[in-house]
Amino acid sequence: MKLIIGSDHVGRPLKDVVVQHLKERGVEVDDIGVFDDTPVDYPDVGQKLAECISRGEYERGILICGTGIGMSIVANKVPGVRAAVCHDPYSAERARKSNNAQVMTMGSQVVGSEVAKALVDIWLAAEFAGGRSAPKVEKINRLDAVYRKA
Repeated sequence: MKLIIGSDHVGRPLKDVVVQHLKERGVEVDDIGVFDDTPVDYPDVGQKLAECISRGEYERGILICGTGIGMSIVANKVPGVRAAVCHDPYSAERARKSNNAQVMTMGSQVVGSEVAKALVDIWLAAEFAGGRSAPKVEKINRLDAVYRKA
């Protein structure tokens, strides 16, 4: 699996930890930045990553900002993207199993490095369960199509 990751300047230290963790696990990861502490607006990074997911260039992506909330909001504005804030093991697992989220977001001011690595592992191991969740995800996809611009 090829994965894409990005953060704003607040999330960069945690992003760097996650990138190293992914590489150690043998996951191919493209890091779209940021790469230093120069302030950057999280919507710029979130949009760039979400558009890559929407175009099918990557199967999954990870976004990190201070809380994970802003990145999630931005990513979910891009048609075809389902992003979920994951701050605990259950939400990381259910983001995939129930919601088929292609993007996980985390907050560097909410989770520590070791927890973040565990959440990434859980999220990567989880697959969409289908079943009763399938029609719900399909409803999300139809709603997405209603608001998609030509």
